[in-house]
Amino acid sequence: MRLDHLVISAATLDEGCDWVEAHLGVRPAGGGRHVHMGTHNRLLGMGNLYLEVIAIDPAGETPAQPRWFALDDFSGLPRLTNWVVAVENLRAELAQAPAGAGEPWALSRGDLRWHVGVPLDGRLPFDGGFPLLIHWDTPLHPTAQLADSQIRLTRLEIDHPRAGALRPALADLHDPRVAVIEGPAPRLRAEFATPGGPVWL
Repeated sequence: MRLDHLVISAATLDEGCDWVEAHLGVRPAGGGRHVHMGTHNRLLGMGNLYLEVIAIDPAGETPAQPRWFALDDFSGLPRLTNWVVAVENLRAELAQAPAGAGEPWALSRGDLRWHVGVPLDGRLPFDGGFPLLIHWDTPLHPTAQLADSQIRLTRLEIDHPRAGALRPALADLHDPRVAVIEGPAPRLRAEFATPGGPVWL
């Protein structure tokens, strides 16, 4: 397991990009459409990982299944809702993952190809505390195509009342930046080092 990227959900893509720019000082760019999910995104390069802003695509078709990241039920201000972990063997990892982690889908956008675990109800286990699992099928990671914002993730906190059950499911993720914390309610928080100082989202 390797931390791949973080997901900011938003009611609209412009709202999400405005929110990220206001907090981090850099506007996400690039990205594109996910035809099979009826969503679109913008990306912000942060070294060996990236930040993804995602929203329902108003020009896209409504998919037959619920959209990923529970976007069908999203409302309110943009916020950090999910995180994504890259794995070498997606089917094997999904077989060991908590129930509801998803079925493997082959997806593409432009020259990028990947397999990803898509939950049938659009919701990841542990209220989104468990990550979306992805395997990239292209030699170049999306970060190779993104300008480096010079922003770096320094800490990712996953708060959950059942943190003790979540930790074993992430035993193969060895990243000192990631902390699973016992908390009264599910919540994701991330700290970033920026040119203007540390920022929490």
